[in-house]
Amino acid sequence: MQCGMNLLVEKNHVVGVEPRYDFPVNEGRLCPKGVTAYLQTHHPDRLEYPLIKRNGNFERASWDEALDLIVAKFKGCRKNTARIRSLFIQARR
Repeated sequence: MQCGMNLLVEKNHVVGVEPRYDFPVNEGRLCPKGVTAYLQTHHPDRLEYPLIKRNGNFERASWDEALDLIVAKFKGCRKNTARIRSLFIQARR
C-alpha cells in the first residue's frame, strides 16, 4: 500500500505527518506505520550509507561500490538460473 502524506517540519526537523486528503489510495487515512514513519528520519540507528558484509562484518561502502555489487550479484544469478523472477517488496517494521 502507498500512503499520501505531508511532513510537518519545524526548524529543519521533521516532527510529524498529516495525511493527504486528496491522495486517492489512502483518502486521508494513515495506517500505524504511516503515522510513525517520520520517527525514522532522525532515528540514531538509521542507515545513511551502504554497508557491505566482508569477512563476517559490515563495513561502510560507497554508493557506487554497493550498486556495482548488486549488479554483479544479479548478473551472477542470471548466469546460474535459466529463469529468474525478482520481486521487490517494502519491508515492514
